Amino acid sequence: MNDSDRHRAGFEAFTRTAAARERLLEAVSPTARTERVALRAADDRVVATAIEADRPVPHYERAAMDGYAVRASDTFGASEQSPASLRVTDTVRAGTATRVHTGSELPEGADAVVMVEATDRAGDELSVFEAVPEGGNVGPVGEDVGEGQQLFEAGHCLRPSDLGLLKAVGLETVEVYARPQVSVAPTGEELVQSDPAPGEILETNGQTVTQYVERWGGEATYRDIVTDDADELRAAVERDLDHDIVVTTGGSSVGDRDIVPEVVGELGEVFVHGVALKPGHPVALGAVEGTPVLMLPGYPVACIVNAVQFLRPAVETAGRRPAVSLPTTDARLTRKIPSEPGVRTFARVTLDEDGDGERTATPTRTKGAGVLSSVALADGWVVVSEEREGYAEGNTVAVEEWEGCR
Repeated sequence: MNDSDRHRAGFEAFTRTAAARERLLEAVSPTARTERVALRAADDRVVATAIEADRPVPHYERAAMDGYAVRASDTFGASEQSPASLRVTDTVRAGTATRVHTGSELPEGADAVVMVEATDRAGDELSVFEAVPEGGNVGPVGEDVGEGQQLFEAGHCLRPSDLGLLKAVGLETVEVYARPQVSVAPTGEELVQSDPAPGEILETNGQTVTQYVERWGGEATYRDIVTDDADELRAAVERDLDHDIVVTTGGSSVGDRDIVPEVVGELGEVFVHGVALKPGHPVALGAVEGTPVLMLPGYPVACIVNAVQFLRPAVETAGRRPAVSLPTTDARLTRKIPSEPGVRTFARVTLDEDGDGERTATPTRTKGAGVLSSVALADGWVVVSEEREGYAEGNTVAVEEWEGCR
């Protein structure tokens, strides 16, 4: 395609964000690969098979209180006015008691524990001022977890407390789904990794996207910069088709050097090119030989917006992770946010409090897709839906904290 054709073909119509995301996720295959990892390495990993307890917790009867293990029948009728008298020994039988601590194994012969507060001891003589029933202050076998009890289903995302429970039932390892493999290839002949000369730009998009992928539960391969050459771009995409997802940054629009969608279209299919969102409408989504390819814009803010909207759910789907909504904070706008009808707008804001302690949101920018600091120094963004023409000053809005999740 020559330059004139490329300009003429580009962005005659925009796909809405939700429809574009749905089309992309249809092309993403949840991973079937699994691996067994140590519990210490399993935080935030996704369980691959249902997990049952091989043993109960606790696996012995235990004292639930500090006190004395006794036979409940020996305390029958005990009260402040008429205490039961027992002798303290190392074993429990009729008329005796044994000192125990919370968590101690209940001694043989005992069937209850008297709290230490309900006793008075003088040498080996123990006065008990409160009757206890059989099983009183005793934690039975399996009180916490029963043997054979199902703990987690496949698809559960493990938390630190879950891992403590798995250790308690005797597990040392757990089978989890492998993290999805995502290749990230920054493109652009103007990009360098250090010491930029005039006209050169430090590469940041690929690094940023790589770190987002790791945060979202994937394993990223951060590739070398690929120049704006069809043969090199083609080789870069084909090299990584063994990955779960291929991501490029830059070259996704309709300019003279924006040839990534054209190359992907020749290798496979581009099913979305141009999405009704700002900043970042020049995003393209496609697939080559069954591998989803996300072509993110080169402007840093546009790249980040599209990564959150499309790459994040793609990584979650590929890794069989449960979808998690971004955390939000309600705040009152200190200035209006304009928006074009039919376009989903992501307006960066900073959060603060007014003199009355009310949360406020101050827009930093609604334009400026290349101003990276407007994202890095923002606390979140306000999403203006396609049906609105923005928000007025004083409106209460939901601020999405896109970097506050996982």
